[in-house]
Amino acid sequence: MIVIADTSPLNYFILLRKAEVLPAIYGRVLAPNAVLLELRHPEAPEIVRSWSATPPAWLEIQQVEKLDPTLPPELGAGEREAISLALAVHSDLLLIDERAGREQAEARHLQVAGTLAVLLRAAILGLLDFPAALDEIRRLGFRVSPEIQTTMLAKYYQTRKNRP
Repeated sequence: MIVIADTSPLNYFILLRKAEVLPAIYGRVLAPNAVLLELRHPEAPEIVRSWSATPPAWLEIQQVEKLDPTLPPELGAGEREAISLALAVHSDLLLIDERAGREQAEARHLQVAGTLAVLLRAAILGLLDFPAALDEIRRLGFRVSPEIQTTMLAKYYQTRKNRP
């Protein structure tokens, strides 16, 4: 499976100290150069800057040869490169949180998942505690509506209930 990671999901998994769940779940994880540059931004948290200064071997940094010219310039560089890379390599999934970027990706028939969906999948696979990760990510500034939080927790508890 080939997964492309945008900045926001990587950022939050690094902050949660759970970035290693990405290759555990998906195998091959790629990110474009622009994402790495955004993670290294001077205003990014120190842990994120340090992690991105020497990313782990499992994160493949790819140069985007050609940006999709139909992507709106309002998208950030990371989103434009992540979507373009996902199209170029025919990725199985694009990890992206920002609504405008998700809409552009979906309009191009890319499969997308956000940080919460990945956290839920990791929890279902036994790689982390979903309620604790959800509390921590919200403490770190991740915005999630009460409705989505309730839905995600319900999915988590339903999955646990259905386990043998």
